[in-house]
Amino acid sequence: MQFARTLPRNLVHRAAIAEVFLTDAERRGEDEILLAAQLPRCHAFYGDTLTPRGHHDPLLLLEACRQAIFVVAHRWFGVPPDHRFLLRTVEFEVPDPDALATRDTPTEIVVGARIAHRYRDRSGITGLRLDFTATVDGEEAMSARIAYAWMRPEDYGRLRSRQRRALGLFEPPVAPDGPRVHPALVGRRDPANTVVSPPHITGDGRSTARVVAPATHPTLYDHRVDHVPGMLELEACRQLALTAAVAAGTLRTPTALPTALSARFRRFAEMDPPLQCVATPVPSRADVECALHQLGTTVAEARIAFAHGGPAGPARLLAGAGQGHAPGTGGTPR
Repeated sequence: MQFARTLPRNLVHRAAIAEVFLTDAERRGEDEILLAAQLPRCHAFYGDTLTPRGHHDPLLLLEACRQAIFVVAHRWFGVPPDHRFLLRTVEFEVPDPDALATRDTPTEIVVGARIAHRYRDRSGITGLRLDFTATVDGEEAMSARIAYAWMRPEDYGRLRSRQRRALGLFEPPVAPDGPRVHPALVGRRDPANTVVSPPHITGDGRSTARVVAPATHPTLYDHRVDHVPGMLELEACRQLALTAAVAAGTLRTPTALPTALSARFRRFAEMDPPLQCVATPVPSRADVECALHQLGTTVAEARIAFAHGGPAGPARLLAGAGQGHAPGTGGTPR
């Protein structure tokens, strides 16, 4: 596998070359793909932390896996470049955070992807579930699973128009700005990288806040979209979960690494109406359960475990998630 240059940015659905982390990909069998990625030593978003960064953010590696879902679909399943993609479920575990320790040079990652399931309808294959194993110098750094689907642009347009009309939304979506949490409370230095409002915290540590991120953010909104991106939803859950865990006393500081995550995207999160995030600590653990609500509906759920404060490895949200059933119309594109 080569690490000398990135894959084409359009292949991984990124506008900025600096946001492309994959460098190579090749198919090794009917259901096996091998990919390479280079993680930058410093990144304006994933590398922004209140304390000196000794480890790569696991969500940076998850982003490399997310980019891989497009490579697999376009290169080996013939999905046209104009098709739209929807995330269904995302999971990862970090067995040993030391495997993600930063170095004096950019970290080179080898990612094995296995096609665990093909979703089909009468038209053919409409999505995949990929199981990932990422290694650094032969040591496992992360295992992950992503279930996703794709659809033709005309079908996507009809779906989006129907859903927005049902919510009484007729104008082009615009992400509202507003007051944001102090970066130190979510382990950040740069206020531009905070994505939730100042949280309301109850006595038991439960936190509630609005998702607030302008569509000018160069990483979370790398290119124009008509919805709240899935990685932004996960980041909002991560940030609010940190405030909840600290308030509940299961974490000492809001700088702990997420060591496991399980998330399901149930429907599109719209950019314009208020999007509320609720984080509830799990007693006696460093786990936090999160939910995103909008206009009376749950749009996404997640459970996150953090290092330093309890056993890692949250239970999955759904038993057998991604096993054999065709994806529906919920989810979050790209």
